Formats: sequence, structure tokens, C-alpha cells
Amino acid sequence: MAREQVVASLDIGNSTVRCVISVISPDQKDPHIVGIGEAESLGIRDGMVSSIEEVVSNINTAVENAERMSGLAVHHVYIGTSGSHIETTPSRGVIAVSTQEISEADVERVIEAAQNAPIGRNSHILRIIPKSFSIDDQEDIQNPLGMSGIRLEVDAHVISGNVSILKNLERSAHQASIDVNDIIPAPLASAESVLTRRQKELGVVAIDIGSSSTSVTVYEEGSLVHTAIVPIGGASVTKDIAIGLRTSIDAAEKLKTEYGTNIVDEVPEDEEIDLEKISKIDSHIVSRKHLSEIIQARYYEILMLVKEELKLVGRDGVLPGGATLSGGGSKMPGTLELSREVLSIPVQVGYPQGVQGMLDQIEDPSYATAVGLILWGIHNSSIDSGSRGELSFDFGAITKMIGDFFKKLLP
Repeated sequence: MAREQVVASLDIGNSTVRCVISVISPDQKDPHIVGIGEAESLGIRDGMVSSIEEVVSNINTAVENAERMSGLAVHHVYIGTSGSHIETTPSRGVIAVSTQEISEADVERVIEAAQNAPIGRNSHILRIIPKSFSIDDQEDIQNPLGMSGIRLEVDAHVISGNVSILKNLERSAHQASIDVNDIIPAPLASAESVLTRRQKELGVVAIDIGSSSTSVTVYEEGSLVHTAIVPIGGASVTKDIAIGLRTSIDAAEKLKTEYGTNIVDEVPEDEEIDLEKISKIDSHIVSRKHLSEIIQARYYEILMLVKEELKLVGRDGVLPGGATLSGGGSKMPGTLELSREVLSIPVQVGYPQGVQGMLDQIEDPSYATAVGLILWGIHNSSIDSGSRGELSFDFGAITKMIGDFFKKLLP
């Protein structure tokens, strides 16, 4: 790059809105984080905007905090979207090769042909991720460029989202006077920041435990194998605590964050918590043992649903790269131990990688998506393009994506 550029992201979650500002210099390999900002997320439910006015206010607060820290103004952002409206559909594109030798134009055309996946009427394609190619009768080709053949096919993942939800996210950003470079599926973004290339080659699952949902992203041999959204997250744990211990939601959230654990056996039978110390509404005493049992039960359910997703693609218990946990829900004490027990593979907590600057602030699994949005935007989009226009699928960026896709295959 000939000049220094500012790249920013907005992770609009169900509990928190996070803005990260980075600077890319010609003499630096990795983006340099120069500002972060947070705001409470109101007006969002399961990734869906329920109040544009509140979301705009949240965005303004998070962006202003990041701008104040960095001394830079944010005009364009990459936005992440998550929730149960995100769907992945397998697709196959087929074309006749224009000449005997397969060119980049042929690869672009076959990926474009894969967009004809049977997605829902109200869905919009966010990404088409190639998995492998076939030339005539030869299958499982990773890089078809320069090879000879007549018929080129691609097996791909088509990732889509609900049109109304995506438009409302975009409209909220525009009302906050911010243009949207791109809307990126949060599961891809979080995996981009916490997984290494070696893990993706070996076979790994990235598990991001958010507020309303948990994303599951599986890689093997450097390619995306499977992605799914489990519609349970940290908010479900809070609701269970409120019901099980008969407390207000606010008290349940404090109980979860201040006293929660997934290691039930380490909690004494007689340990009690006086709710008067943490709540203005509740005044009774609850058992911490009971609290931990409620938390562990819900986390066990989340992990069992993740396990089912791995079974669907034949990767249950057989991923050498193990599992990497991210998202705010991964910070619950004992989650690593419980995950290893349920998934029967090595498990570690994932922290954002591939960036410089402010590492003490962003070395937190909660920032996996916000940092990953910047990395995904840099690696897979054109950061010079400015606003991409309202919900337009940019096939002009496919050539860059193809180049990066093949670069990842090189030793």
C-alpha cells in the first residue's frame, strides 16, 4: 500500500457494541490497533434491530469512544452480523471452460455460478466460500489455475442472512453518519482472528459463545468445511438463573458474572449469596452450588449442540487442531474443562491475533469478532472502495478473494 489507511469495525452484539479502529502502514505487515470503544447494546435481539433509535445511539457512543482514544475519525466500517438468521447452504457451480487452460476469469465465473443456491426468499447472499474444485472427472482440486480441462465445477458454501435484518443494520449505521464497507458473517470474522493457518490445515472448530447464539465454524485442509449457528448463548444462561433462583434479570446477570462457574464440584455445599449485596430488588439468599448447577446445565446443552453439528459433518472427536473458544461466554470459569469433557478434543481459549497495538486491551475473547472484522475486511475485500452500496453482492471483489484463497494454499 502506498499510504497509511484507517480501517474500522463495528461488532453489534446483543449485549455490547464494540468499535475497533486500526491503521495500516506500508511498512507494517499487520494492522495497528489505535482505538477501541464500547457501549451497551440496546435495541438488538438475536441480531435483529428492534429499535433503530437505540441502536444508532449505541453505535454513536462506541464509535465516539474509539475516536477519542485514537484521535481519528471513522467514516467507513465493516459490520458483523450474527444470530439465527445466518444460514449456510451447500452449492455447486458448473461452467464450460472458455479455453483449454483455466484462467482466473474461469474461476470467477464458476464461483459466480454457485450463487444459484436454494436460499430463502427473504435471504441475501453475504459470502460464497469455495471449498474445492473439479475439472472434468478429476475431483478435490484446491487450485485449478493453469490446469487443462473442458468442464470446471466448484463446491462452495453460500452464506446468507435475512434481508430485513441486514438492511436495518445498514440503516442504523447510515443514521449514525457511517458508511458500510461490507457486512460480514460474525462466525467467519471471529474465526479469522483466533485460528492459525496450521489449525485450519489440521482441522479445527471455532466456537464463539455470544449473548443470543453460539457460532460453530469448522476448517480442514485450509478450507471451510461447515458453519452453523446454535440459537443459545449467554443470555439463555442468565434467564435460567433468573427462573431457577427467582431473581430479577439484572441480579441474575450479576450472579453469573461475579459468582458463576462451570466447575460444580469445587463449590462448597453450604456457600450462600446474599442478593441484597448485588440487587436493589431482590433480598433473599441463594445457594452458589445451585447457581453453578444451573450454569453448567445450560453450557452442557450448548456444547452438546456443538457436538451434534460436528457429527453432521463427520468431525466429532476427530479434529487434530481441537477447538478454540471465543466470545464473552467463553470467559465463564470451568468452560475449558467442560468443553474438553463434552467434545473429547483439545480445547483452548482464542484471543485475537494478527494485529499490533493495544494488545493488553484487546487480548480478550470478547474482541474476537471486532478484530476479525478488520482482518477479514483487509484480507478479503477492497478497503479502498468506501461504501459498498446497499446490500449489493460485490463480485468485483471475487478476484481478490480468489488470489488470497490460493495464497493460503501455498507452503
